[in-house]
Amino acid sequence: MKTIKTIATSAFAAVLLSGCGGSSIVSTPPENIDSSPLKVSELTEAEAHNWGHLDLVKDTIPGMSVDRAYAELIKNKKGKKVIVAVIDSGIDIDHEDLNEILWTNEDEIPGNGIDDDKNGYVDDVHGWNFLGKGYDEQLEFVRILVKGDKNDPDYARAEAEYEKEYPTWETRKKQYDQYLQLVSNANAALKAHFGKDDYTKDEVKNLVTSDETLSQAKQIAMGMYGNGLESLDIAEKEMKGAIESINERLNYNLNKDFHGRVNGDDPDDFSTKYYGDANVKPVKKSESHGTHVAGIIAAGRNNGKGANGVANNVELMSVRVVPNGDEYDKDVALSIRYAVDNGAKVINGSFGKSFSPHADIVREAIAYAAKNDVIFVHAAGNDSKDVDTEPNFPDDNVNGKEISDTYIRVGALAPSYGSKMVAGFSNYGKQNVDVFAPGASVYSTTPENEYDTKGGTSMAAPAVAGVAALIRSYYPNLSASEVKQIILDSGLAINRKVIVGGDTSDVRPFSDLSKSGRMVNAYNALIMAAQMSAAK
Repeated sequence: MKTIKTIATSAFAAVLLSGCGGSSIVSTPPENIDSSPLKVSELTEAEAHNWGHLDLVKDTIPGMSVDRAYAELIKNKKGKKVIVAVIDSGIDIDHEDLNEILWTNEDEIPGNGIDDDKNGYVDDVHGWNFLGKGYDEQLEFVRILVKGDKNDPDYARAEAEYEKEYPTWETRKKQYDQYLQLVSNANAALKAHFGKDDYTKDEVKNLVTSDETLSQAKQIAMGMYGNGLESLDIAEKEMKGAIESINERLNYNLNKDFHGRVNGDDPDDFSTKYYGDANVKPVKKSESHGTHVAGIIAAGRNNGKGANGVANNVELMSVRVVPNGDEYDKDVALSIRYAVDNGAKVINGSFGKSFSPHADIVREAIAYAAKNDVIFVHAAGNDSKDVDTEPNFPDDNVNGKEISDTYIRVGALAPSYGSKMVAGFSNYGKQNVDVFAPGASVYSTTPENEYDTKGGTSMAAPAVAGVAALIRSYYPNLSASEVKQIILDSGLAINRKVIVGGDTSDVRPFSDLSKSGRMVNAYNALIMAAQMSAAK
């Protein structure tokens, strides 16, 4: 799932173009939830870093009631270790908040160059890396065009997508280059005027000048402040990051002449499966996605370090499959099977794409996970689209019929209860999205003992994977399909209308955006799991 490091382009454009335990289940009745007061104040730093764990009724923030579940339900209980596989861009397994919760293959002797456990993967101590040293990749529709098979049923759609996407990103690059120049000039002018680099918002606000350059600089700065940026230095940094990502999109993801596959494997040859290497870490610091996802699932709780994960009895298995571009179907299918065969009970897949030439082999792997009692949690995607009508892969259905009863597709919530609670970027679908969970502005681990806030359905999926791991830890007699049903049935049903796809003219009932019509709630899920477990 290729994401772009960028503040909303429209926001920049608008600014710059204008100025230049034995409790009963508490799935609060919808009518009571609807009467809950809306939080109108800004989140504190503590709330912002932990909002996904807070309680809707208590905190008026649409979190999953994780902290309440720990405090009231499982505080003094001992759970069973659960292996959670993170199929992603690799995990920084040396991170201070993750290094004590790694899955370790006890049957493999580290670094001896021998496949001790005879599973075909040499020295796979903490997982496997199917990408080798690979990083940059094309998008799938570009790969389809490069093959040149016009009889491919996806060729025409891929060609149309390319003809739309390439000029869009060329235009965006020109815009951002211009925006950066304007902000840089404004920042330099204000620093020169105030005689210091660390001028304040108040100083800019109170600036009175007849100088045209300074007046324009003030207008640009105030616009940036109004869009949540604390300084023009930060604005410059954000824009440079966005431009870097746009350049990657043009130079690699959309470049027909780029060849990214470096692991020596043919992604269309399914007779081979033992390729890649045992280095499950990211190849560069900026490859932070998998580490961020891992922290959402299981970063050490209340250990005095940066972030709290959802689940507290997890062993993280790192399976590196997702490049800086679109993942290959073969890698995804093999990674799911690798995770299942090596003991994972929950798999998180925070990736996706709109074209999938070998979707059948990925579905077979998803069905394999279901057959072996493994939950597969998948991000719904960040295109603001209805996945009932526009494809997003991997999926678990063929001609409308589901092939797995343990696949959960997750949409993203924002930390603002009410009409704006569905993240503007989130995909949705009454038939093909199961639930919603916190996904916008989520604080978690990033490489080299750092922490950062990221947003996407990529962040919502691991929140749900964490809840699944909690249930499997404390109620291990429940099957994967039962855990899925608990997660769907125990969520909070919200009878509010919400803005869909960030389009204020598109307002619909929240219940129409997913199969369950609910937002995941760990507290309710654990109570329902206790009841179901006792009944068995």
